[in-house]
Amino acid sequence: MSLIEFNDVSFSYPNGFLAVDQVSFTIESGENVAIVGQNGAGKTTTVKMINGLIKPTSGKVYVNGKDTADYTTATLSREAGYVFQNPDDQIFHNTVRKEIEYGPRMLGFDEEKVQDLTQQAAHLARVEDYLEENPYNLPLSVRKFVTIASVLAMDTEILIFDEPTAGQDVAGLETLQHLLQQLQAMGKTAITITHDMDFVKTNFKKIFVMANKKLLRQVSPKALFQDRQLLEQAMLTQPFIMQLAEEIGLEDDILTIEDFVHAFSKNY
Repeated sequence: MSLIEFNDVSFSYPNGFLAVDQVSFTIESGENVAIVGQNGAGKTTTVKMINGLIKPTSGKVYVNGKDTADYTTATLSREAGYVFQNPDDQIFHNTVRKEIEYGPRMLGFDEEKVQDLTQQAAHLARVEDYLEENPYNLPLSVRKFVTIASVLAMDTEILIFDEPTAGQDVAGLETLQHLLQQLQAMGKTAITITHDMDFVKTNFKKIFVMANKKLLRQVSPKALFQDRQLLEQAMLTQPFIMQLAEEIGLEDDILTIEDFVHAFSKNY
């Protein structure tokens, strides 16, 4: 059985608003997946069903063989950690250290393991220098990494990141890229919601494209960015390097700066 399995899943809010419509997919252990699409496509609602923050109205969601309908959010949080888009929705303590320690301590780990996980998470998220700082004294971009560290410290098999690139500078994007690589090396499964197509093309091989509450396709970066109809349907744009290549008349299979340099030197 796949680590995560959605079988014909829909979700409607109590007022009747349909947010996810008959979505089916699987994610295997150790995969690094991006979910992309227009605002309102159903991306966040979909991932919230993985760790039980919400339960499907119809269909089945299985996580590590568990039917999420049969388990509490607290139980499922041991399987999947969720990093919210806005870190201020997730920070409750007056030091970064206490914030990171909170999750593993609530999971009942002994103190030695709590400290080991705290140090490891702070290192992975590159917030070691801020452990004694009040999170609210830190810039938004750093607060995001504090919440990432607090979820990493829970040592879940699955990690979900909701728009982690928003508000990040070049250094922050590099840290995120390094983090995803480290998680994959550790055998973790990472699911990232993002609107940043340049980040998508560099960091993911498997992409779920959503629009109008449905999953349109599962694609590779090259397949996505060469499919004009799919991009238009999901209200996405090509990465900047592809737009530049098109503007100056280079071939349409350019995805990276290296591709661009090679094609440019060959044609000019």
